[in-house]
Amino acid sequence: MTRLLLLSGPNLNLLGQREPEIYGTATLEDHVGAAREAATARGWTLDHLQSNHEGELVDAVHAARADVDAIVINPGALTHYGWSLHDALAAFDGVIVELHLSNPNRREPWRHVSVVAPVATGSIVGFGGAGYPLAIAAAIDAAT
Repeated sequence: MTRLLLLSGPNLNLLGQREPEIYGTATLEDHVGAAREAATARGWTLDHLQSNHEGELVDAVHAARADVDAIVINPGALTHYGWSLHDALAAFDGVIVELHLSNPNRREPWRHVSVVAPVATGSIVGFGGAGYPLAIAAAIDAAT
């Protein structure tokens, strides 16, 4: 089986409670379940890590270099200023898909800049929970 890592950044543990008018009512566990189902249907295994700490996400990317073929990452607010995450992802040789429930470009101006996008293979934004299976499919397609 081929492995995919799904990373969830700060505050995503509050999905379903935090600003449901923007992020919806589904929980992170709901999204991870949909992502895992999409990966399994394609014969891939999916590991997931959520952290509110940038360094923990960086460590996960470093560890993924040894045995993960693709990373799907919803970096949350780290999207806009997480340069250490950018650098860690730049050192990853596999596929990277940036994922956001909302479309940052339709929101506040400070959200329009992504430090992850320049090192990502591609981005899935603005499709709500449907973005998780889309991102998994995109990552797998790009890796195979």
